[in-house]
Amino acid sequence: MKDTILLEMNHIRKEFPGVLALKDVSLQVMEGEVHALLGENGAGKSTLIKILAGIYASDGGDIIINGNPTVINSVQDAQKNGISVIHQELVLVPHMTVAENIYLGREPVANNRIVDTAKMNSAAKELLDSFDLPIPPQEKISSLTIAQQQMVEIIKALSFNARILVMDEPTSSISDKDVGFLFSTIRKLKKTGVGVIYISHRMSELMQISDRITVIRDGEYIGTRITSETSSDELIAMMVGRQLTHYYTRTYGILKEKVLEVKNLGNGKLIRDVSFNLYKGEILGFAGLVGAGRSEVMKCLFGLDTHTTGELSIDGERVDIRDPEQAIRLGIAMVPESRKREALFLQQSVMFNTTIKSLQKFISGIFVNKEREESITREYVDKMAIKTPTYQQLVQNLSGGNQQKVVIGRWLATNPRILILDEPTRGVDVGAKAEIYAIMNKLASEGVAIIMISSELPEVINMSDRVNVMCNGTIVKCLERDELTQERIMHLATFHTN
Repeated sequence: MKDTILLEMNHIRKEFPGVLALKDVSLQVMEGEVHALLGENGAGKSTLIKILAGIYASDGGDIIINGNPTVINSVQDAQKNGISVIHQELVLVPHMTVAENIYLGREPVANNRIVDTAKMNSAAKELLDSFDLPIPPQEKISSLTIAQQQMVEIIKALSFNARILVMDEPTSSISDKDVGFLFSTIRKLKKTGVGVIYISHRMSELMQISDRITVIRDGEYIGTRITSETSSDELIAMMVGRQLTHYYTRTYGILKEKVLEVKNLGNGKLIRDVSFNLYKGEILGFAGLVGAGRSEVMKCLFGLDTHTTGELSIDGERVDIRDPEQAIRLGIAMVPESRKREALFLQQSVMFNTTIKSLQKFISGIFVNKEREESITREYVDKMAIKTPTYQQLVQNLSGGNQQKVVIGRWLATNPRILILDEPTRGVDVGAKAEIYAIMNKLASEGVAIIMISSELPEVINMSDRVNVMCNGTIVKCLERDELTQERIMHLATFHTN
């Protein structure tokens, strides 16, 4: 990290109708620094970054870039000032090539005004080679892995000669191996003097990759710490305003009553010969690398995908689940991996999203019991500690963590016997994670059988009774609680040996 200040955001203020999103937030980024921005969901991180990116205009404060006061009124203004943002939801065009995405809107043209494809591909290849990324520039984006798409986003950002690069939850959808490659890329960027603003809820990552960490809470600047001189406990206390003494909450019981039995499940594609049991009051973890088949198994169980082989039994009785409605009637609920694509009605209210699977509780014929609907919403907004000004607030206006809690609350309102949670805390801050863990523990103690897929090994190890490790579409081994270590899980997930 050098001594040159690339960016200063001083005393930034932003107000929306009825909400003061940012009261007094400051951020400083040095040349060649990775500066982490940390805060709970709803703390104001996204608002601050959108002001820097030219998506929002601030209502107060100033921005100084390379020592010069700067006004950013648009995304184009941000780009001209060397600022690029890589959002959590990637925005590449899937049916276009890598080169076309990198130079979208800036394609080189020949004398006849036709796009010079050869020149564009050559320039893209040069950029790809500079990061040791073995992807042909003619490759379609849709054929790339999420990690590869993310690298294309980084290269696209740098093709604008970005000196300030914002990365929002960059590891939320990639494997540990890809995280290593990403970190290697970030270290290369540091050497060239690029300043990186890194947003993540994964504390271990921040301690590994960042130089300094700035914490904001409820729209206010709390403080900045040098990473090597602070601790996770101090940062968490700064984030939530209190000490989190019980981060993982788990009370283990004796597993006696078998609720679900899966035998030799396959879907004719990735999934093959998957067998396992699930017990009442158990949290059964599923671990493995991205693409191992964990989510695909759950889609078969919930009727979102058809299983071509195998048997399912609930309480000892054979069942043949072919659609989600049938699964729900059997007492199965599923929180999917992608809340925005697969779960939420973003243009609808918190109340609508919370009660959409519990309509029978407050609708009879043409009559709607609004008091009952509001009571259900209140119960799960309170239980999940969802931060929303009103129940009529559009879900799209909530932070990512609060959106996730709405989805979990929706399924809890159906009173499930079997609850499938696919990456339940992805994009959720530490305070909300602790709350979700406590709720999971309470549900298990009440007899709900929970299946949890997670790419965060500490979460899997600390919350599970047992863990099924998957590789190449099948379960390699079921580990008992006393066998759980990160090294053991990764060995099985990578080499699939016993």
